[in-house]
Amino acid sequence: MTTLTETTQTTGTTVATTLRAHQLVIGGRLAFVEDWGDIDATPLLALHTAGQSGVQYAHVAADLAALGYRVIVPDFPGHGRSEPSAHGPVTDLGEYAQFALTVLDQLGIDRFVAVGCSIGGKITIDLAVRAGTRIRAAVAMAAGADAGHVSVRGLTRELNDISTPSRSDRTYWGTRAVVGSAVSEERRSVIARMHCREDPIVSNSDLIGWGRHDVSAGLPDIACPTILVAGEDDLWIDAEAVRRDAESIPRGSFTFLPGIGHYPMEEMSDFASQVDAWVRTLETGDEETETTRS
Repeated sequence: MTTLTETTQTTGTTVATTLRAHQLVIGGRLAFVEDWGDIDATPLLALHTAGQSGVQYAHVAADLAALGYRVIVPDFPGHGRSEPSAHGPVTDLGEYAQFALTVLDQLGIDRFVAVGCSIGGKITIDLAVRAGTRIRAAVAMAAGADAGHVSVRGLTRELNDISTPSRSDRTYWGTRAVVGSAVSEERRSVIARMHCREDPIVSNSDLIGWGRHDVSAGLPDIACPTILVAGEDDLWIDAEAVRRDAESIPRGSFTFLPGIGHYPMEEMSDFASQVDAWVRTLETGDEETETTRS
């Protein structure tokens, strides 16, 4: 089942683009998906971070559509406007990867570009392994291929008392701490406040998945051109480890973002044009293995 609502959105000087909103039934539950731009344009799957939703791409989806992409932005199960999974909060990021492929299947999309951040970045790497020739190019931000460095035991224990009054404060200040130094104070505060809308049980479950998910063994088998992206001010990842992951991918490359933290799509005013440049570089077979954005 799919329901569509069509509206016209204009972002700044961006040309008007069409937003289609879908409700898909996946695993017996409703899944919400935004679908921006020309239906015949290059499909670009945009994947959000732990505990958040597709709203993280609200300021960039129309710009990407204006650059010639059909931008597919799903809310993972239990996030945003998607209903929870039938078995409760998800702790296996592979389940989200399969969910994303099911979204594309139901929309009749075969080959696609994948862009994701944090758990969305790790899921993007998973898709590069899992989806084979379906995936045209992959851009994985703020993520590596191996199990993330979190305390799964501690996160599991926190599920028992996670809705304490201090939780929203921890989310707010923790988010601010990993937004890049190039971002204005006003924008930093908006990003942090938006993140406070998370369901803490879902967020912790996502992070448990981050701490368990390891697709590093599959890196040599990735066929599509892939770029791994790390921000200079991202305190949650090891940029050198991400660089090494990129070197393990046959057509992999690494990009370092000065002054940017854990959320490039929310921090970078030129994010859409930068993604377009990355994708075009990947698809034209650029053999350069490392770039630095000035």
